[in-house]
Amino acid sequence: MNIITFGTFDVFHVGHIHILERAAGLGSKLIVGVSSDQLNYKKKGRTPVYCEKDRLKIISSLSCVDEVFVEESLELKAQYIKDYEIDILVMGDDWEGKFDHFSEFCQVIYFPRTPSISTTEIIEVVKAIE
Repeated sequence: MNIITFGTFDVFHVGHIHILERAAGLGSKLIVGVSSDQLNYKKKGRTPVYCEKDRLKIISSLSCVDEVFVEESLELKAQYIKDYEIDILVMGDDWEGKFDHFSEFCQVIYFPRTPSISTTEIIEVVKAIE
């Protein structure tokens, strides 16, 4: 079974590891779409701390990840699901309900986020220290 998830994976932390390992446990191949720098800016209004190339390297180096690609557009998610012959889409529960329309192509599962950790919070803490 092919599993897919998407994310920016900026300022990589244990919450990212948790969701990727759990996603990998659902099937035989985990494919990860990493948001491009441009897509991240469009979604979050800021440039990622780590550039696209570095974030791809971080995610591809994980033993639980089988394949990585650059997610260029939110509008292409259905196409990515079809192209990679995906059986299950996994997202964090902060996105609950927002990906349900992809259930026409594959099963959609939302995993609970790791409590008390997020990239946004980490960035805010670092800014406050400066």
